[in-house]
Amino acid sequence: MSNQGEATDTPPASAASLYLTLAPVALVAGVYLTIFLILRKSQRRYYAPRTYLGSLRPSERSPALPNGLFNWISPFWKIPDIHSLQHQSLDAYLFLRFLRIIVVICFVGCCMLWPVLFPVNATGSGPAQQVDILAYSHVNRDTEQNRYYAHTFMAWIFYGFVMYMIMRESIFYVNLRQAFLLSPFYANRISSRTVLFISVPDEYLDEARLRKVFGDSVKNVWIAGDTEKLDDLVKERDEVAMRLEKAEVKLLKLANANRVKAMKKKGGSDARAEAPADAEPGSLAARWVPNKKRPTHRLGLLGLIGKKVDTINWCRTELQRIIPSVEAAQAAYRAGTFKKVPSVFIEFYHQADAESAYQVMAHHQALRMTPKYIGITPGEVVWSSLKVSWWQRVVRRFAVLGFISVLIIFWAIPVAVVGIISNVSYIAHQVFFLNWLLSLPSQVLGLIQGLLPGVALSILMSLVPIIMRLCAKLSGEPSLSRVELFTQNAYFAFQLIQVFLVSTVTSSASAVVTQIMNDPQSATTILSENLPKASNFYISYFIVQGLGVASGVLSQVVGFVIFTIMYKFLAGTPRALYKKWANLSAISWGSVLPVYTNIAVISITYAAIAPLVLGFATIGLSLFYLAWRYNVFFVTDSTIDTRGLIYPRALKQLFSGVYISELCMIGLFATSVAIGPLVLMIAFLIFTILFHLTINSAIDPLLYNLPRTLGVEAESKEMRVDSSRTRNGYQDGIQDGIPEAKKVSSDDTAVAGKKPGFLSKFLKPWKYCDYEAMRKLVPHDAVDTNNLYTDEIERNAYFPPSVSSGTPLLWIPEDPLGISKQEIQETPPVISITDEGCTLSDKNKLEWDTESVRPPVWEEKIYY
Repeated sequence: MSNQGEATDTPPASAASLYLTLAPVALVAGVYLTIFLILRKSQRRYYAPRTYLGSLRPSERSPALPNGLFNWISPFWKIPDIHSLQHQSLDAYLFLRFLRIIVVICFVGCCMLWPVLFPVNATGSGPAQQVDILAYSHVNRDTEQNRYYAHTFMAWIFYGFVMYMIMRESIFYVNLRQAFLLSPFYANRISSRTVLFISVPDEYLDEARLRKVFGDSVKNVWIAGDTEKLDDLVKERDEVAMRLEKAEVKLLKLANANRVKAMKKKGGSDARAEAPADAEPGSLAARWVPNKKRPTHRLGLLGLIGKKVDTINWCRTELQRIIPSVEAAQAAYRAGTFKKVPSVFIEFYHQADAESAYQVMAHHQALRMTPKYIGITPGEVVWSSLKVSWWQRVVRRFAVLGFISVLIIFWAIPVAVVGIISNVSYIAHQVFFLNWLLSLPSQVLGLIQGLLPGVALSILMSLVPIIMRLCAKLSGEPSLSRVELFTQNAYFAFQLIQVFLVSTVTSSASAVVTQIMNDPQSATTILSENLPKASNFYISYFIVQGLGVASGVLSQVVGFVIFTIMYKFLAGTPRALYKKWANLSAISWGSVLPVYTNIAVISITYAAIAPLVLGFATIGLSLFYLAWRYNVFFVTDSTIDTRGLIYPRALKQLFSGVYISELCMIGLFATSVAIGPLVLMIAFLIFTILFHLTINSAIDPLLYNLPRTLGVEAESKEMRVDSSRTRNGYQDGIQDGIPEAKKVSSDDTAVAGKKPGFLSKFLKPWKYCDYEAMRKLVPHDAVDTNNLYTDEIERNAYFPPSVSSGTPLLWIPEDPLGISKQEIQETPPVISITDEGCTLSDKNKLEWDTESVRPPVWEEKIYY
């Protein structure tokens, strides 16, 4: 059994190793937090834009926090999570709720498992040392098999709790989704009344025939068409227009700079220059900028070759040619002269009619007029996917799934290397050319094994979501929300296999493969002792994620530096300044959520094998929750609306941790020949499968459909609404920007009279978190929900962007010389141009009012 002794020589996780991992990460986190506390006081645009930004409606803003170093913490803590639902989106609220739920799962797991399993493991007579004595491997498989019953029954209790939480939160989501989508704020939106049918047969690409199929409830029909030529025309128009705008701004800056120089030469008095010899008569610009200094460009490849032309004059001439062509092409499309593609948007008068059309079988042939989608806003449509026929969609789907499978296999190589690094000291003993690593100080070697793998893995995985989104679009997903949901599933599978399973196998198998080769009979002993040791890698990973990454999420140092550089140095026009200032950063649900789902899955998997992991996961996830809570309230925006579907998907993915843990424990009990615990775990695995199937069959239909009973009830209630509610609105209830949030929270949802206790609310979500209770939480905006759109907006809603795209308004700064006024007069009438809202200063800098005045290019947000 000498080989077994060698297995136990694999360096165990020590307190010193954890300190070495924790120290540098804590230092970085401290630096990030200090930067955040300092910059938050002065850089309100980047660290609290949702409190005042003019591009947000008052109902979308958050209450301003005190401006001190620490006095903001208490008011921040008092804002309930439901604030994000009432002022931002359903997705934002459910994202925060998911983080909070997995923190609760990990914390309750610590409370359940630590008091029982720590003593059972620590008092065992196995070969583990230091921190590893708290894990399963310290129980002697030959003399202490009865101790495995403790692991078995505690696993039953904890995984039963996890499954109950999944069921409870699924019920909560279904009721909240129904209340949210049936509220007037959402039900009257055009996206809630419009169904997208794809793979429509040619004979049904006819408005009259579609109206005959769906009856008098149809309001508008948009048959998608091929706009490739129109897209190119609109793109050319916009590029030329923006080039003209930039050239005009450059001309004004050149003239103003020369004016400032002349003023300095004449001692600060207002200067007037004589016109150059080649100046155009009556041209103010020519008095300050000679023709050879005017903005020019070349017409050849990339502007590097070809004829050199005056940019302003050339752009004006081109726009006079392009804009009428664009308008004619747009008119032709609206008249129906376009090549039809097999997709149709059908708007209904009422949400209930749209839901009925969405839920019925539309066509008698397979894969025709299906799948259907409801709730897609015009800005989310992936127009290229609407051209895909039914058979292309099937082929593309298989091709994309195959590609992702290959990608996972390919990515296993670098991730495996990362896993091996966590056991590098043992590898160095076995591989002669790595022996030099053993000469490193123990602190340095501990740093390499503890910190480096976690950092490397975080960097490696950040490269994947972009590929996943591209795959989603290539597979034919018709909207950005569907792209995010596809990415969420694909990226979670990627995280589960790469970050977890591959790293676990390589981290432990690399340390035991030579022992098994030398003594195959010892395989069961070696595996039962070493598999739990892979948890040490994830303790380091959670430290890096929880402290380093979470503090980075809060401080956003890199993003702040990029924003500052782009705003101050790279935004050369008023439009660029405004866009950079007014557009908030958005959370990409498909790439953000799977990271935390995977952390929860890892924690659940190791709960009964190495319970210490739960403690580090609790701390790490809590820090992430606080960081994202601040960002959601004060920094980020939601641009993609999945109608909350990110939440049940993430909840269901937690089952992965339960299954993997049960299979792992079955394998460990089998290798330890513990028959009783083995049979009990197999029985619990069967129960888990049955429970999972039952939950899916019961809840899945409610995740995607709205029930007719509630639809009728909601319409009846809306008709009985008191007129005083319409007169007073909800502005009277706003306090510090939080209407209703002060009055009701997600926990204060008792029904009819009797206030329930915590246990009742927790155990009976179908009663205390039902539809009626959830209606109290939904937003009641001050906008008139019955008159959300003008006739033009509604008529153009689901036309392709190039069809409804208007000629852009050019925005240039006003200069002291009056050149901007003359340039406006000389610009052809086919395109509008203004110099309002922005001026050129004596320092030749663009200046505009960032808070009180709406710029000319401001567009009111439309709730589609």
